[in-house]
Amino acid sequence: MNSESIIYNVYCDETCHLESTEPHGMVIGAVWCPRDSSRAIADEMRELKIKHGFDSRREMKWTAVSPAKLPFYMDILDWFFARADLNFRAIIIPDKGILDHQSFHQAHHIWYYKMFYDLLKILFRPDSLYRIFIDIKDTHSGRRAEELRKILGHQSNKLENCSIEIVQNVRSHEVQQIQLTDLLIGALSYANRRLRTSQAKLEFIQRFTAHLARPITESTPASSVKVNLLRWDPERGRNV
Repeated sequence: MNSESIIYNVYCDETCHLESTEPHGMVIGAVWCPRDSSRAIADEMRELKIKHGFDSRREMKWTAVSPAKLPFYMDILDWFFARADLNFRAIIIPDKGILDHQSFHQAHHIWYYKMFYDLLKILFRPDSLYRIFIDIKDTHSGRRAEELRKILGHQSNKLENCSIEIVQNVRSHEVQQIQLTDLLIGALSYANRRLRTSQAKLEFIQRFTAHLARPITESTPASSVKVNLLRWDPERGRNV
C-alpha cells in the first residue's frame, strides 16, 4: 500500500444468521466510511441522541423504534442519507430454511462466510486499506472473526490490490456505526418479512423507501453506492 491509500472502516452486523434460528429470513449488512470521518460521524450520532433528550451512551437499535422515539430515528435516517461519506450495503436472504447445503458439499458456516465475502467484496477499492468491525453476538464471535479475516485476506489478493488491516469484534453499545448498521438491517428484515406489528416501524420504512426511491425489498442496481442492496436467490446463487 502507498502513503496515499485511503483507509476505510467497515461496521458489520447480521440478523438470524444461525441455521436453526427463526425467522428464516436473514440479513447481513455493513455501514462503511473513510477512517478519517469515523470520529466525526460517531460524534454527530451522539449529538442527535442528546438533541432528542437521550443519554449519548444509550444504544440505538431497531427493536427500540417506537412512536415516542420515532422523531429521533427519523432524524438519524435523514442524517445518514445527507452524510455523503457514509454508505450502506446489505444482502437479504429471504428464506435460509430452503438452503440445500448438502448439494453444494458445504456446511452452513461455510455458506455464511461466502455471504459475508459477497457482502464486502464490492466495497473494496484498488490500493485501499480496510478495517472491519463485527458486532459480538455470542461466544463464537471470536472464531468467526478470525475465520473471516483469513478468508478476506486470501480473497483480497484477487481484488485489485486492496488490503485488510484488521477484522475485529466490537460491542455494539460502544460503537455508534454498528448501531446504525443494526437499525438499517432491522428495517430491511422487517420489510422483507412483511411485518405490520408497529406503525412506527412502518413509518420509518416508508421514509427509508422515499429516500431510496425504490422498495427496500428489492435489489438496487449494482452501481448503487450510497445504499446497495442485494436480494439473494438461493436457487440461482445471485440477486433477484
